[in-house]
Amino acid sequence: MWWLVSPQNPLKSTIGMAPFDERMRYAIAGATHPRIRATDLESRLGTRYTVDTIDRLLARYPSTRFVWLMGADNLAQVDRWRRWRTLFSRVVIAVIDRPGHTYAALASPAGHALAPRRYKGPLRQLAYQQPPAWAFVFGFRDWTSATALRQNGWHG
Repeated sequence: MWWLVSPQNPLKSTIGMAPFDERMRYAIAGATHPRIRATDLESRLGTRYTVDTIDRLLARYPSTRFVWLMGADNLAQVDRWRRWRTLFSRVVIAVIDRPGHTYAALASPAGHALAPRRYKGPLRQLAYQQPPAWAFVFGFRDWTSATALRQNGWHG
């Protein structure tokens, strides 16, 4: 799993945002599982928008079956993202439930628009579905936000 540390989310203010190098260090420290690798790939690709990152990855790795992971908080507002429908048409997406965001995500404009393409089968088969396909992943919920972690001086 690649943990892509974004140089700057276009929808978030830079006020209070830790510098990229610091966020990269946090991600590296937090990626404790041997199959998770924090990376500055978006910075190196020079992409600012997720759909552009996906387009570049698909061009670079045409035979790879990618599954994009996003939090439910992002599904709730993904309709504000650049070319979000194109994003869902290019890659399979797993939406990870986030505390306090379940209903907003599923009831969002994107949640409604994509409801017919929601995959409800075994998650191990999600990567083999044809986009647009997405799954809502329920499981352990952690209420801690990345902002709260940074404010409390978390370093991994």
